[in-house]
Amino acid sequence: MKIPMSSPELTDGDIDAVMEVLETRYLSIGPKNTAFEESLAAYVGTKHAVSVNSGTSGLHLAVIAAGIKEGDLVITTPFSFISSANCILFERAIPVFVDIDPATYNIDPLQVASAVEEILEGGKKAEKWLPGGVKENSGSLKAILAVDAFGQPAEYDTLKKTAGDHDLFLIEDSCESLGGAYKGRNAGTLGDVGVFAFYPNKQMTTGEGGILVTDREDWAALFYSLRNQGRDVFDAWLNHTRLGYNYRMDEMSAALGLSQLKRIDKLLAMRAQVAAWYSDRLKDVEGIQIPEVAPTTSSMSWFVYVIRVTADLGRNQLMEELGLMEIPSRPYFTPIHLQPFYVEKFGYGRGDYPETESAGDQCLALPFSSVMKEGQVETVCKAIEKILGGES
Repeated sequence: MKIPMSSPELTDGDIDAVMEVLETRYLSIGPKNTAFEESLAAYVGTKHAVSVNSGTSGLHLAVIAAGIKEGDLVITTPFSFISSANCILFERAIPVFVDIDPATYNIDPLQVASAVEEILEGGKKAEKWLPGGVKENSGSLKAILAVDAFGQPAEYDTLKKTAGDHDLFLIEDSCESLGGAYKGRNAGTLGDVGVFAFYPNKQMTTGEGGILVTDREDWAALFYSLRNQGRDVFDAWLNHTRLGYNYRMDEMSAALGLSQLKRIDKLLAMRAQVAAWYSDRLKDVEGIQIPEVAPTTSSMSWFVYVIRVTADLGRNQLMEELGLMEIPSRPYFTPIHLQPFYVEKFGYGRGDYPETESAGDQCLALPFSSVMKEGQVETVCKAIEKILGGES
């Protein structure tokens, strides 16, 4: 049987939870959403959690809450899923990319500090950080949007200090890091707001969906309004206080999330076991590097298992030869600044962010999920060893 790239772990209890909702009249904005939000907030340790229909929607609402408007600048990473930068463009603001730490693939906090200081100083020093065509900017530097790449939290102490010293908001894209922790503090709780996502390949799933977590009462109230077409708590029927969006999570998704959340620790442990099988079998294989867990990561939340291919044959050929053996794999990530839309809009090119580009050329995600068996991991690893062992 072909090994799947990923697969959610679904139980009879999950199916029953969804079926239970279908037997009621509450398919949207009902008790399952409330219960899911309360349970998720309790799990990560925040006062508020607001469910939405995707992690992308959550990031967009976080950008709005931070007051980011047209022309404003937001520092973020070019090594991520594209939505972490797109959510800035949704408000006609400008993502300012900073290169990554090659060990963790997270945004380099020291470069962030330099970028903030030099952008605020203005002049020629600021220009080197800005995308092409944005030499004279009418907006303000408003926020840092960090991404927890592959489930590993970014270096938040340094990022928080930089944000605090310069009165910037810190948004945590924790869409890949549910259950992770930085120096004993839960992912999602390390900035002004955190955003989790629950696509089927995530640590737990709601099918499609996401959630914002924050201790800020004003932001939570705003999120509830924005996700529901701009209606406030006291608005009459079809009255809308502000511009809003249809970002609601449906009751079936919330019910599935609530059911999965009840066993989240087990799901995380299962993924950690699969990652351990991979690392044990691949740690001595020449031509690849296995993932590195930073000392600051007190709990790694394994979203994907990504190796770095340093062998002469290259990542793409390894991926192709694995495919011929019916073993799927995927490049993770294509750098955002090299995506066609960003090249066209901002004039980015090769050489702009060397560490990101190197990672984009070499990183390869292997088949990975909570339900993966040890024998399947063994099959993948043997295939990699055979391909690399036959390298001329």
